[in-house]
Amino acid sequence: MKLNRRQFLSAAATLTAGFTIVPSYAVSGLGYKVPSDKLNIAGIGVGGKGAVNLRNMNTENIVALCDVDFNYARNTFNEYPNAKRFFDFREMLDISGKDIDAVMIATPDHTHAVAAIACMQLGKHVYVQKPLTHSVYESRQLLLASRKYKVVTQMGNEGHSSDSVREVYEAIHAGAIGDVYHCDAWTDRPIWPQGLSAPKETMPVPENMRWDLFIGPAKMRPYHRAYHPWDWRGWWDFGTGALGDMACHVLDVLVYALNPGHPVSVQASSTKINTQGAPVASTVYYEFPARKKAKKINMPPLTVTWYDGGLLPKRPEGLPDGQMINIGSNGVIFHGTKGKLICDNYGENWTLLPYSGNEKNRPSFPKTQRRIGMSHEQDFVRACKESPSSRVQPSSNFEYSGPLNEMVVMGNLAILLQGLGKRLMWDGEAMKITNIGDSETFKIANGSPEGERTLTLNAKEAAEEYIKHNYREGWNLTF
Repeated sequence: MKLNRRQFLSAAATLTAGFTIVPSYAVSGLGYKVPSDKLNIAGIGVGGKGAVNLRNMNTENIVALCDVDFNYARNTFNEYPNAKRFFDFREMLDISGKDIDAVMIATPDHTHAVAAIACMQLGKHVYVQKPLTHSVYESRQLLLASRKYKVVTQMGNEGHSSDSVREVYEAIHAGAIGDVYHCDAWTDRPIWPQGLSAPKETMPVPENMRWDLFIGPAKMRPYHRAYHPWDWRGWWDFGTGALGDMACHVLDVLVYALNPGHPVSVQASSTKINTQGAPVASTVYYEFPARKKAKKINMPPLTVTWYDGGLLPKRPEGLPDGQMINIGSNGVIFHGTKGKLICDNYGENWTLLPYSGNEKNRPSFPKTQRRIGMSHEQDFVRACKESPSSRVQPSSNFEYSGPLNEMVVMGNLAILLQGLGKRLMWDGEAMKITNIGDSETFKIANGSPEGERTLTLNAKEAAEEYIKHNYREGWNLTF
């Protein structure tokens, strides 16, 4: 059949239109969202940081909101009036799961893992606030679950998507300070109460709050405002103290640049602690093995010292007189064989030491690391929409953030077991301390409401509980 020019153009236009008007749900049904689609996102824990994360995802449809305290979450509920509301994330997944593509989780630390596993089992992509989990075992389980269910994952250490993290990596791998053998890291946290014993008095549970759901897998205790809202961070059953709160931020640039892997040993010291609450201030000392040589630098054995509660490392050589070491509230010093690099959180304001005549010694180095170019939350959204066959995972997916989080929370393991008075030798793959005898004991204050007294605990049993919690009946991590 012969076509004149007008007929040919008309037929071509019709054919093109036929392709362009294929509905987006037909493509989405193949297992992924095309970029023009909007995700249906749910939030679990939306009264605090979760509200900020959701706001940074509000390019999408916020379809369901879950919080154990409707009063605390009221402003977020008002922000998304069409979203369904739930106290219990399990009920939310049962009722609205079919309508949800991805879930943002910003509950207290001790319920991150149970919520994330439940979501991943249903094929939901998950964005989980830092610290990723409350324990080493939980962190490993989230990593394994992400591999099994092949979902998009992201830990909420938002600064990891910044350019400065990558600039520090590039400076170190260009050999700017030689081979890095030690790092100091610090935070000014806590800015909430720590070092406390459990309160003696009890309080009525606030209206529109489900205390049983707040407790979740932890041991039941009476409600008190010392635990909720927000101050839960200082209590071992719910939070992970200053180390857990901030180290996923502060140590991030170190882990990204040096990829230390599992520590081989860890030890800690702190102000007074008890079985209830994290200390006011602590230091943790990690030892890591040598790693495979990089292109321009060696990766020798590495030691890392963490400081919190206002404690700071020794003033580094090369820092000009009159300049404070705490250039920010949080920071890292990389000690190399040819010099030092000091920076704020996430590598911001990084500077080489000693100075070379100018106040900011920050030369340019070759760009070798992919820039994210969008917010941490939007990097997560982007990945959720990409085809699984060509997907680029978000920058702090669980393959990266899982090992980082293990390093962080095992620091708390060392704090709790410091009464043993020795370095804890660590088998990272097996998640075990290898130098504790079956009958070895240590002393620790109990911090109970009945009055503080000293307990003598079996060290091996205590370590196993700190590594892998015994959950309250009705809660588990099986998948």
